Amino acid sequence: MFRRIRETGPAGLVPLAWTFTIAAHLSLVTERSVLIAHLVMDVLLVAFVVLSWDDMREGVLRAWRTVILVGIPITLAGTAGLLTAAAPGSSPLAAVSVVGWTFLPVPALWYTGRESTGNARTVNYAAAALSALGAVVYLDVTLAGVVPTAPLRLAGLALVGVGQTVGIVDAVVRY
Repeated sequence: MFRRIRETGPAGLVPLAWTFTIAAHLSLVTERSVLIAHLVMDVLLVAFVVLSWDDMREGVLRAWRTVILVGIPITLAGTAGLLTAAAPGSSPLAAVSVVGWTFLPVPALWYTGRESTGNARTVNYAAAALSALGAVVYLDVTLAGVVPTAPLRLAGLALVGVGQTVGIVDAVVRY
């Protein structure tokens, strides 16, 4: 049962995480809810990498294990930022967490495409391109000081979410 959850769960969790992130930017969820979500992600990422360590020792799975390993401190930074923020949305550490997760999967998506054939190659290259474009748009408008609810900033997050969701759903369905 746990193996099946580990194999299929990310196909639901990735789009949920990005939908929640967009909702947080729109102030549709409370800062406390975002903190709880980060705490849950901290636990899930650590549990996933520990339980899947041996299964992810070669090939593209090793690349994804690296994404998760690097993602753990990025997510913990967001958690720390949310715990110490003086005002909602003011934490540089929370911003680092969001920006980090926009970029982090892009190389693994590209590598997965490179190591795949046929439709899987195309799907993963497209997923990497969408994610990279969204990450660059989000970072650019964030650095420019654009408010979190600005359409271009939200569009960047949406592109990231779609790209990463396409990649993970393809992996779950195909493998």
